[in-house]
Amino acid sequence: MFMEYAWLIPILPIACFVIVGLFGKKLHEGGGFVAIAGAAIACIFSVLVAYDFITNGVDGIFGAPFVTEMKWLVFPGSDFVINFGVYIDGLTCIMLIFSSFISTMIFVYSIGYMGDQGEKKPRYYGEVSLFLTGMLGLIVSSNFLQMFIFWEIMGLCSYLLIGFWSFDHPEAKQKSSAAKKAFLVTRAGDVCLMAGLFIVLYLFGSLDYANIFNAVAIEAIAATNPELLTVAGLLIFGGVIGKSAQFPLHDWLPDAMAGPTTVSALIHAATMVKAGVYLTARAMPLYVFNSVNGEAVLLFIGIIGGFTAIYAASMALNNFNIKKVLAYSTLSQLGYMILALGAGGFLMAHGYNTGEEHLVALGVLGYMAGIFHMLNHAFFKGLLFLCSGAVIHATGTEDMKQMGGLFSKLKVTAVTMLLGSLSIAGFPLFSGFWSKDLVLEAALHAGTHGMTGFTVLFVMGMITAFMTAFYMFRMWFMTFVGDYRGTEHVHHESKIMSAPLVVLSIFAVISGFVIFIGFGNLIADMLQESMGFFWIEIESGMDIAISIFTNIWTYVSIVLALSGIGIAYLMYMKKSVDPAKFNKNGESAYYKLLTKRYYFPELYDQISWKLGYGIARIVDAFDRNVIDGTVNGLSGAVIGGGDVVSQMETGHVRDYATFVIAGVVVLILVFAFIFIGGI
Repeated sequence: MFMEYAWLIPILPIACFVIVGLFGKKLHEGGGFVAIAGAAIACIFSVLVAYDFITNGVDGIFGAPFVTEMKWLVFPGSDFVINFGVYIDGLTCIMLIFSSFISTMIFVYSIGYMGDQGEKKPRYYGEVSLFLTGMLGLIVSSNFLQMFIFWEIMGLCSYLLIGFWSFDHPEAKQKSSAAKKAFLVTRAGDVCLMAGLFIVLYLFGSLDYANIFNAVAIEAIAATNPELLTVAGLLIFGGVIGKSAQFPLHDWLPDAMAGPTTVSALIHAATMVKAGVYLTARAMPLYVFNSVNGEAVLLFIGIIGGFTAIYAASMALNNFNIKKVLAYSTLSQLGYMILALGAGGFLMAHGYNTGEEHLVALGVLGYMAGIFHMLNHAFFKGLLFLCSGAVIHATGTEDMKQMGGLFSKLKVTAVTMLLGSLSIAGFPLFSGFWSKDLVLEAALHAGTHGMTGFTVLFVMGMITAFMTAFYMFRMWFMTFVGDYRGTEHVHHESKIMSAPLVVLSIFAVISGFVIFIGFGNLIADMLQESMGFFWIEIESGMDIAISIFTNIWTYVSIVLALSGIGIAYLMYMKKSVDPAKFNKNGESAYYKLLTKRYYFPELYDQISWKLGYGIARIVDAFDRNVIDGTVNGLSGAVIGGGDVVSQMETGHVRDYATFVIAGVVVLILVFAFIFIGGI
């Protein structure tokens, strides 16, 4: 079985990391083709593993997870063992395929985009290979500890890649600050995650998925220690907030655009931020089977996702940096995914607690919507970032005010970016349309079956759909139509950069149709077997499509999307509506608030300087005066004592004899004192 060799998938890119690191300067394109080969072979292995899992199942049981482990750490005198292994289920297969495939496309694109980097290319290809290792290793991990190790590998690589241009660059200081900001902010979430895993270990005595994702075990702990189980779940989600840049730990992601655009595509489409969504989906049993507080925690997860979606979308409305518009778009779409998982999980938990099977089925559909949107988003966001890179490569700027009229010069980029924009805007039959509507439907169902708060989130999601369509086509019109406003000569498109755009644009259009070939059943079977639900009757792909097109809210969302596109057309292509009338030439209070990013960067700075810097100074003082002071004091005493003793070495025998006699006298007095005291 191919599943038995799934451990090779993360091994391949790390082998490329070693090869490029050692021999990159001697390899063609700095080892770029080695990195491509590693990612491509990992993708092929991922497809074979997924095919094996879907067609053969595990021991003939479809949906049951395939688990293979070996002992890693054994603690003498106890039954506690830490394992290292592989866990394959439907979620694993989906993540493996799109992460490895899109990474391969990005690596191919990098040959053209990073072609002028000279001696820096081996460092780049080594780091992106290690980055991919972190994501693939995280996906196949069989326990939380192993997952956390790869989670941290990605954190390190993101720091290195975001700060790739921290040396010998006109904006080196700014780019270095962005890398440090990303590293430190995500560490805040990682500390929460680590604390949550300690609690899970205390409660379950294990970190293995196979031992933890057990309805009976979770319900028993919920009955005896619900508070601690709830805290563990919230802390794990704290790690998600940091890694997937959800509110309030969201502000690092726009600044992460300081790295190469290929790195931005990796972080936003194939790796890094998707890890948080994956963790939320993977840890879902801890929330669903928490019969005491699980529904409240899932409502909190939904609120964070729904608010992040509309909040981040608002900041893309007036931004003129093409990469940052896409960065805010990523924040917003990640919010959609978290909203769907929160709503789906809430319905599953509510249905499981009340015994209502139809609510569990609706919850599974909502859970599937979150995973489905993550899949579709990976394709169209990878495409959009690579298109933005092609524009930047051709014009030498990220400022959309210096673009315009590029359609005739960058036809492949313009058409493929248009397809990506239509998909993310939810244009009918494009991939984003299917998953976006299922996300909104999940929030609506959760609102009508027990929690009206999700109804508010549904309304916010509808408004977000309008905003998404507007800012995406604002970006496209400002970039490709009208007159060219830049001063630099526009370079021609590179074939090696255009090829991945064409491939990804195809998936941006058609990936939504996977619901017609059993995508929902794959998720339902996985939850059936791994979470132990009673039998779930989930709608077929055709039934899902019929329910979408017979739902009045679908047409409301379509009208909102078309309205957003139409307003962008009137403002930025036809120019019959002047945006300055709405923002008062950039002087309106709300316009300034959006430009300042709701003052979150200033808030981060204040927290860093007044809290973080103050704590750092206290720790530094303690380190210098107590830790170093103790060590330096002991060393000084030893050195001083040595100097004193060295002065006794006179070279005269009579002096040494005097010291010996004095020592003997002291010893006699000591023994005499002990003897007399004993009497």
